[in-house]
Amino acid sequence: MPNPYRGSEYRRLLAAARRSLERTGGDLGASVSVSGPDDAERRAIIGITGQYRSAGTARVTVRLADLDRAVREVTGQRLPELLAELGGPLRDLPARRSAHAAVRETTLRLAEKSSLHATCGWYRDWLDEITRDGTLTRLVNQGEQERLAQAVRVLEHLPGRGEPGGPAGVPVMLPALAADTTGDTKALNHGTVLSTLVLRALAARTGARRPENAEDRRDLWYDSGVVVDDLASRVLVLNLPAGGSALGEWLTGAARCGVPFYVTLHQLVTLAPAVRGALVHMCENPAVLRRAAGELGPGSAPLLCTEGRPSTAFQQLAGIILEGGGELRYHGDFDWPGIAIAGSVLRRHSAPGHGARPWRMSAADYLSGVPEDAAHVRLAGPPQPTPWDPELAEVMAATGRAVYEETVAGVLIGDLRAPPGGGAGPLAHLAPRWGRRPTAGVLPVGMQGGLRSMRLVTRVPRAGPAAHRGTGNSARNSAIAKYFDIARHLSLTFDNYRS
Repeated sequence: MPNPYRGSEYRRLLAAARRSLERTGGDLGASVSVSGPDDAERRAIIGITGQYRSAGTARVTVRLADLDRAVREVTGQRLPELLAELGGPLRDLPARRSAHAAVRETTLRLAEKSSLHATCGWYRDWLDEITRDGTLTRLVNQGEQERLAQAVRVLEHLPGRGEPGGPAGVPVMLPALAADTTGDTKALNHGTVLSTLVLRALAARTGARRPENAEDRRDLWYDSGVVVDDLASRVLVLNLPAGGSALGEWLTGAARCGVPFYVTLHQLVTLAPAVRGALVHMCENPAVLRRAAGELGPGSAPLLCTEGRPSTAFQQLAGIILEGGGELRYHGDFDWPGIAIAGSVLRRHSAPGHGARPWRMSAADYLSGVPEDAAHVRLAGPPQPTPWDPELAEVMAATGRAVYEETVAGVLIGDLRAPPGGGAGPLAHLAPRWGRRPTAGVLPVGMQGGLRSMRLVTRVPRAGPAAHRGTGNSARNSAIAKYFDIARHLSLTFDNYRS
């Protein structure tokens, strides 16, 4: 005999019964309802309850005990057995909730056993936050509770673990950190549950907001001693002589020639240069640095370029300059994104006596650069604070015009130019004494291939450095000889150099 409860007239009633039994753990003492029943549903329910319901009834209610009895009389099965046959086993949600609660409690207790819990307030705040907002519950419900244990291992493994300001340790690559703590080099890639958990903890540790984009994530990892990609991250440099072998010599050689030089984060970490007591200017747009290289060459003061938002390599090199007792001066676009970048650089590299300072970034500087004609770009985006000169933000908001760095480059180049009688730039004491421009004996540095691919070409004089020996100045000749030795080995290609 066919089972009548497979008919469509029972479908909504049995679905309501399943939901109720799953919610209560199988309690038959509850009732269920069907709203707006059609005639077939109404007649089926009358057959179960024995109570007449008139046509047009808005809602009919059935006790589960009555439904269970009716099912048993027709099929010989209990209601839960019928529901399992028609739609699969019933879930015991109360038991599942109890089991999840136990797993949740166990997972949290394990996280609290970390030494970070006793010593670091940010760690306790992070655990409290992910417990209150339901993150931990979702992890347990999805069977992902192991991710919290992995996140704790990552935090314990960080080079500068503990409170900010502690020992920095040796930077570690992100894939290596993931492999050491989880066995999977991709476990901390963007978008993974583990990466999200750890970055929330690092934001609590540093007092930063949660990362919203790739740059935020990169900076947050870097602040915690973790390098995301040390080859892709680079900084554009002009005329920054440095001590140390390899990278220090390359920087010094490029400064002698007065040409731009890209430095990767990998080089800065593995071949860290020494920069002592330098005053270094910083700009946002590579067009400014290119103009300084073209107009001033070796005579320009040292200049770094962020090329928009600062890279990790830029932050690393700026830190090296400050650690060597140097000073930083920053200039950027007078638009709201440019002001945000300026504020970030000045905050990050502030240091008593020799930290980062604004460079021509006052309200007066802004007003002097505002074009007088009608052609201008309107300011867009949310206004940004200018704590170094509160009047600047007010004047910008009132004027409503953007002033891009390229339009005031002439003034900036003037600042970078060596003062009269002050030598030919940061390497004047080491450069050959034939002056800033090479004589016929030294072929000039060439920039071949246009702006898209600039190759630094260094050529030894036809007679070589020996032609200059025996002129009565052994120290100078030694410097010249070293210069030509470096020149023979310098061949640096700048791909995709932006105009």
